[in-house]
Amino acid sequence: MPNQPTPKGAWIQMVMLFIYMVINFADKLVLQIAAVPIMTELHLSPEEYGAIGSYFFLCLAVAGVLIGFLANRVATTVLILLMGLSWAVVQFPMVFSVGFGTIVICRMLLGLGEGGAAAVATHALYKWYPDHKRAMPTAWLSQGSAVGVIIAAPALTWIVVKVSWHAAFGTLGLIGLLWSIAWYFIGKEGPLVEPVAEVNRSDRVRYSALLGSRTFIGCVIACFGAYWSLSLGLTWFVPFLIKGLGFSQSVAGSLSVLPWLAGAITVISGGLISQALVARGVPTKLARGVVGTLPMIIGGCFSLMLPFVGGGWTEVMMLMIGTGLTGPIYVVCAPMLGEFTPDSQRAGVIATFGALYVLSGILAPSVMGYLVQHGDTMLDGYHSGFRVAAIVQIVCGALGMWLMAPAIDKARVRALRVAA
Repeated sequence: MPNQPTPKGAWIQMVMLFIYMVINFADKLVLQIAAVPIMTELHLSPEEYGAIGSYFFLCLAVAGVLIGFLANRVATTVLILLMGLSWAVVQFPMVFSVGFGTIVICRMLLGLGEGGAAAVATHALYKWYPDHKRAMPTAWLSQGSAVGVIIAAPALTWIVVKVSWHAAFGTLGLIGLLWSIAWYFIGKEGPLVEPVAEVNRSDRVRYSALLGSRTFIGCVIACFGAYWSLSLGLTWFVPFLIKGLGFSQSVAGSLSVLPWLAGAITVISGGLISQALVARGVPTKLARGVVGTLPMIIGGCFSLMLPFVGGGWTEVMMLMIGTGLTGPIYVVCAPMLGEFTPDSQRAGVIATFGALYVLSGILAPSVMGYLVQHGDTMLDGYHSGFRVAAIVQIVCGALGMWLMAPAIDKARVRALRVAA
């Protein structure tokens, strides 16, 4: 319904879910902020450190599918509460003296708890906003990741430098616990779809028709390329600044927000442009597909130039632009999938989409660790790792743009509903 109003109280839920995503990404970020002290204290090699990141993203992908399909049947408020509590609890063992095995287990448990977090939050948010108003709420929800890094990076760096890396993990545990208590009292199911127990399943179509659609495959491929760069930003950016470019821990922690600041700008601007184009009746292949993929292709070209710009601050700026331009793709894909996915299947489809594209997070940290450990110099290894990321970003962006066809998929799903 094009003129469907936004329900009262939607903004409160959006704010709570925004904070939820802030905490989500702060929990992801803390490992790389503390990476150098952890590697020094525990005598970890680059490959061992990269493996920690890969184990986390593996669990993130597995849990993402399971939690997403569960969200089709369980109230999102309950799932979000349980997920928030799990994030808090797994931080507390890190307060004490730990070894490599304990860190791996805690990060794997965090991955299991965070799997599907963005998909479930998106599903919950869409119960409060009609289709034609979803681009900007989705953009603001995506901004939780950028704001989580922008706030957490300097704060966690200060704690690591002034107190200890153990205290940084404990602080996040307390914050997650406080948010969960607040959500218990504030979180509510949106009224724009029927309650989970009463959803009419008559509009459902085969999952193979949804997951095999051109748009779904295109979105997965494009975000796979974007997430390769993002996962490196969550695991390797601060170690690169310290070990590769020679910045101090304090300076590196502060500089780590720059790609996320760039991402914040591109996410909001991408969301505004996309929503304005949709409102004017521009086909969503252009208004969403091209708006999301073209910037990431351009960003990959910037990252390719990294070894040739002279080091230091110039490399930081190139990475800031190159990774920051991946932001819009995360804004446009969920609304595109929502165009043709029945409400009763939306959580499962979005979660499967998320679980598939984060598979790049399993590969990227380990590939970077291998290249850093076996490069002629550590800096050469880092350059090789970011070159691989740039190529993946460009190729996946171009292929995703070509595949996305939401109008075709919408007509195809409508035909399947009629035939059923």
